[in-house]
Amino acid sequence: MSFAREPETPGRKNLLTICLLIVILLMFAYAVFGSRGVLRIVQAEQQKQELTQQLSDLQQQQEKLRNKIERLQKDKTYWEQLARTKLGMVREGELIYHLPDIDTKKKRQ
Repeated sequence: MSFAREPETPGRKNLLTICLLIVILLMFAYAVFGSRGVLRIVQAEQQKQELTQQLSDLQQQQEKLRNKIERLQKDKTYWEQLARTKLGMVREGELIYHLPDIDTKKKRQ
């Protein structure tokens, strides 16, 4: 017992092909532009790289600050250096000579 198949008409075959193409295009569009699509993955990867670089920079800055804190706690010569450069302090009996910059001299002439 065999079932007789209806002969397919060219219009019906074209409609089925078009429907399949539309479904495939929709699936492709979702794969590229969807919430978990390729574009989002690429953006997330770029963001991850940027954040990794920021983390590295912050870790380096943190290490420098830790070193500075340690020097401030233990190194008296560092204290003296900061007092001289930042605050302009001098030891008792020292003389300070302020010489004009070469650029300042040239501007006057």
